[in-house]
Amino acid sequence: MSPTPTSTESPVYNKRHYRTGMICFFLSGIGAISAGVIVSLLRDLYGFSYSLTGTLVSVMSIGNMISLLIAGILPDMIGEKATTLLLCSGYAIGYFLMALTGNPILLLIAFLIAGLAKGCAANKCTVLSGNNTDDRPKAMNLMNAFFALGALLCPFLISFTENLGTKAPMIAVGLSGLLMWYMFLRAGLPGRSGATAGEKAKTDYSFLRNPVFWILTLLLFCQNGAEYTVNGWLVTYYKNEKILVGTLAAYTVTVQWLFTLIGRLLLAFGIKIRNPYKALSVMGIALTVMYMVLIRMNAAVPALIALALFSFSIAGVYPMAVAGVGQMMSSASVGVLLSIAGVGGIIFPWIVGIIADRTTLRTGMAVNLIPCAGIFLLSLLMVRISAKK
Repeated sequence: MSPTPTSTESPVYNKRHYRTGMICFFLSGIGAISAGVIVSLLRDLYGFSYSLTGTLVSVMSIGNMISLLIAGILPDMIGEKATTLLLCSGYAIGYFLMALTGNPILLLIAFLIAGLAKGCAANKCTVLSGNNTDDRPKAMNLMNAFFALGALLCPFLISFTENLGTKAPMIAVGLSGLLMWYMFLRAGLPGRSGATAGEKAKTDYSFLRNPVFWILTLLLFCQNGAEYTVNGWLVTYYKNEKILVGTLAAYTVTVQWLFTLIGRLLLAFGIKIRNPYKALSVMGIALTVMYMVLIRMNAAVPALIALALFSFSIAGVYPMAVAGVGQMMSSASVGVLLSIAGVGGIIFPWIVGIIADRTTLRTGMAVNLIPCAGIFLLSLLMVRISAKK
């Protein structure tokens, strides 16, 4: 929850925490989005089935969901700093483990603990940056632009290091995770949750009684499902359909996150949004249409153009929905919001893999139209609710 001014004092913001949130989310972008490319490399290296590939992506989402929730609860027991350092060690440990083994059980553990780091970073960065500014929507778009920048750079990092050896990309991503862990170590996080960085000493759970909170949670459930499916499956899909081949397919991630970055920067510094829910509904219909076009493309250039437009359309959904939480924002509310929303990122990539094994990967990818349409419909619901107020 943002700092509350007294009658004689202005809010006091911790700029060090604000900057840490931005930088660490950039590094988390590298660790989180590299998984979609790494899992494709592992599939090629060890000959994994579509089901196992999808399960690895989903297990990372499970770790993400668990971490989002416990990152808002655990600080009461072991402290904010210890919680963050414990969970965020998962990127380094997880990717280093991926470099060491092709054993499916150990890889499941590696993706799980990498997901723990992703979830904790999302929770802490959102609170650190969102609660230390007087313009939360701008901060959320800027913070997520930093994430997109990290995601944008990850295929270049992987492509460069792949020339050094088949395991080098995992090691490089693990090192970026180690750097994120060090940034949190030096951030001056409190030993216990309490009245720091603008949060109340006693956790406020009144957000659970607010219907707007639950609609935004469901909207983010759909956003997670749509985005995680594209993140986890698109490189494999393009290789399978021979739209792009070899390491060139990894640059679909570059196209995706370049236009995500452009969209979020425009929302942070350029486009003025008067009604965020009407804007979300426009994004919803645009991304649904563009995803329908995307999965029907058979040639490289049209497919990449469709991906660029889809990525631009979905860019603002996550930060605008999170910013909609407003004064309800705290470690607890963000934990509940993003952990439940993260279920979408578990279910839909898994369903895509199951259907792909039984039919075709193109048919499996079509399932992702469900969460795309859900974003549009829930945004329309929010427009109606806000109009009644």
